[in-house]
Amino acid sequence: MHFPVSGVDVFPLIPPLVAFLVSTMTAPAGVSGAFLLLPFQVSVLGFVSPAVSPTNLIYNIVAIPGGLYRYIKEGRMAWPLTWVVIVGTLPGVFAGSLIRIQYLPDPRAFKLFVGLVLLYLGVRTLYESTGRAREGKKKQKALEQKFKARVQQQKEQIKGRLAAGLPADAVVRTKSVSLSRIEYEFWGETFSFSTMTIFILALVVGLIGGIYGIGGGAIIAPFVVSVMGLPIYTVAGAALAGTFLTSIAGVTFFEILALTSYAADKVVRPDWALGALFGVGGLAGTYVGARFQKYLPERWIKVLLGILITGLALEYIIQFFV
Repeated sequence: MHFPVSGVDVFPLIPPLVAFLVSTMTAPAGVSGAFLLLPFQVSVLGFVSPAVSPTNLIYNIVAIPGGLYRYIKEGRMAWPLTWVVIVGTLPGVFAGSLIRIQYLPDPRAFKLFVGLVLLYLGVRTLYESTGRAREGKKKQKALEQKFKARVQQQKEQIKGRLAAGLPADAVVRTKSVSLSRIEYEFWGETFSFSTMTIFILALVVGLIGGIYGIGGGAIIAPFVVSVMGLPIYTVAGAALAGTFLTSIAGVTFFEILALTSYAADKVVRPDWALGALFGVGGLAGTYVGARFQKYLPERWIKVLLGILITGLALEYIIQFFV
């Protein structure tokens, strides 16, 4: 099948199958599969124009809504955190889109940028499998065990009829919001973070995401969990929401740029058909990966994934210099 926008010729079942396999592998590690789909499009499908970045964002638009709906329904959305992430990420995405078209249209330079981003993600994933990283997650693990024990207790009390899948008190409650600090309560404990720190982080991540074609959740979530000590139960929803909305904004911005003289001599319009095929596979793979997470050893998932990502990163970086 020929995709005229991207110029790619591929059997139509290949994109959703690849996306399904990638997201099934990455979902148990809590990492988005979008960052691995772009190298597949560039290196295997030969999709190297700037249009590959917004096409990759379409994957997020299709694959995310199911998980996001679940977090909202269960009351695990830290809305102040979510809005700070969105407000910070959006201008970064717009700036990143312009940089992608103006300064990184060359596939060789773009591969170097992709390699550097993947190197960070790969090393970060490998670090999280070490004893030192696991030691730092003791508080998070304790919260997780408390969460699971309470859910099981309530399931037994009401004989399996757990209304919304969560205990009534396992929801996020905002305590205070200001330009300097945001505080919220979850599961009987209070968490807080610097508003400007999250805003600046989101701005940088948005810039990277606009260039690369990812929403940035794979970068934001590990940082706020491991460095700022926020519980993953409240961070995941905010990261997903930020990724979803900024992906929509990124795709829309690329579409607008395609109509201007700024991108007159470049292919920047996203390939909606190809992106949607990847998204459908990712939607199914994310569900399967999350479902089977409990049967897989977390440490080995992260080790294998970290090796794969780091190896791919080094290959791209080396290609630039040889």
